Amino acid sequence: MIPKISVVVTVYNEEENIRPLVERITKALQNYDYEIVYVDDGSTDGTVKALKDLGHDRLKIVEFKKNYGQSLALMAGIDQSEGEYIATMDGDLQNDPSDIPAMLAMAEEGDWDMVAGNRANRKDGMFLRKIPSRIANYIIRNAGGVKLKDYGCALKVFKADLAKDLGLYGELHRFIPLLAHLEGARITQVDVKHHPRSFGKSKYGLNRTFKVISDLLLMLFFKKYMQKPMHLFGNIGVLLFSIGILVNLYLLIVKFVGQQDIGTRPLLTLGLLLIISGIQFITIGIVIEIQMRTYFESQDKRPYKIRRVTRGEKISV
Repeated sequence: MIPKISVVVTVYNEEENIRPLVERITKALQNYDYEIVYVDDGSTDGTVKALKDLGHDRLKIVEFKKNYGQSLALMAGIDQSEGEYIATMDGDLQNDPSDIPAMLAMAEEGDWDMVAGNRANRKDGMFLRKIPSRIANYIIRNAGGVKLKDYGCALKVFKADLAKDLGLYGELHRFIPLLAHLEGARITQVDVKHHPRSFGKSKYGLNRTFKVISDLLLMLFFKKYMQKPMHLFGNIGVLLFSIGILVNLYLLIVKFVGQQDIGTRPLLTLGLLLIISGIQFITIGIVIEIQMRTYFESQDKRPYKIRRVTRGEKISV
């Protein structure tokens, strides 16, 4: 029997948080057919032993051979999930499983593909967690075009087919709402509870702000040019090539009309570099365009997503 919901929890050295979180999930979902999928991201403490000692009949444990990062841990957990809906959350007891039933009901009743959590009363340090998070949220919200308040909240509920199509490579777990938006998902956000960390140490730091900015550039490419890369690289190439041509035409006029020596002028080098760079950008655009066609056609994919097809019923008069 397919579970109604799978709860995916990614952990790295969270030994002390295992039992209390599993107990809270079990209590919150006691009225549902559910499963819990824990992904251990190469922990070096007793996290895996603590999970196995539980003897929970609805617990599935996925062990990584080494630490791969949160994005790939989420991908593995989602791949191993069997539920109609998938909930994701952190394993540090800061997310509250009691929010999941209301989020699941909202997803079902409102036909939402994803219900994201918003930590309205966040229990974290101001300078190391809240301020960097607000900066990252502001940048992603305005650049990505998906107007959510909190991109960093791990507590989310998805339809399973959406979750399994996200493609959480690299460090893209921060951009799950944007990835879902690219899949044509209907997304909403709801306030959820947030608790201070009781055990263990946070795995986040100020350096994640810089990772967010670099990953955001990739997400913007996905959003605007994933299916039409030639529009980006071709436009840049044509612009650089045109400027280079104009520069060299100017130098030709200076050479033959003004009778001036142009061989040692830096402008000549600039003009040639612009022409070469323009040709390279155009070539890159063509190559990536061919790769995109290969990506879709080799896997029989389509560059569009259909929500549903409805057949009209014959109305008797």
